[in-house]
Amino acid sequence: MVTDAELVARTVAGRTEAFDDLVARYHERCLRFAVHMVGSAADAEDAVQDAFIRAYRGLARYREQQQFGAWLFRILANRCRTALAARKRREARVIADSAAVERSSSASAPPVDAGIALRAALAALDPEQREAFLLHFAEGLGYTEMAEITGAGESALKMRVKRARDRMRALLEET
Repeated sequence: MVTDAELVARTVAGRTEAFDDLVARYHERCLRFAVHMVGSAADAEDAVQDAFIRAYRGLARYREQQQFGAWLFRILANRCRTALAARKRREARVIADSAAVERSSSASAPPVDAGIALRAALAALDPEQREAFLLHFAEGLGYTEMAEITGAGESALKMRVKRARDRMRALLEET
């Protein structure tokens, strides 16, 4: 099996089809993470596409001692944060209609199945906790790799994961 570093070297050398192999290798994981992070399939796909474009453009800065996956996920996590911030700004403008807010809050029904309840609980976490929770439990990453991706310290990440797990447990018990 060709390593990520070899595929990067081939891409930098002008063999762009090697980057297609990297995309194929990481797309599913990236999309899964992004969907859980931003909560919308369309926003997630946009974030993943943007992350791959930025990674391609930044391959010259990639250093072989870094793991390509961690480097890519750092880019993706930043794109997801940007997407969440943009959505928050859009929603802040939309929620100016208090009657619409009142109608939506009175019409919301409790989650019916476990998948819906899980997505609702994930959405209720603050973005830093959601990111840490997903990187640790959904992607199976260790705290060292998570620190490379997020730029946060390992002890801070351990606390975020613990708080996210506790909050998830409480939210899921309510349903």
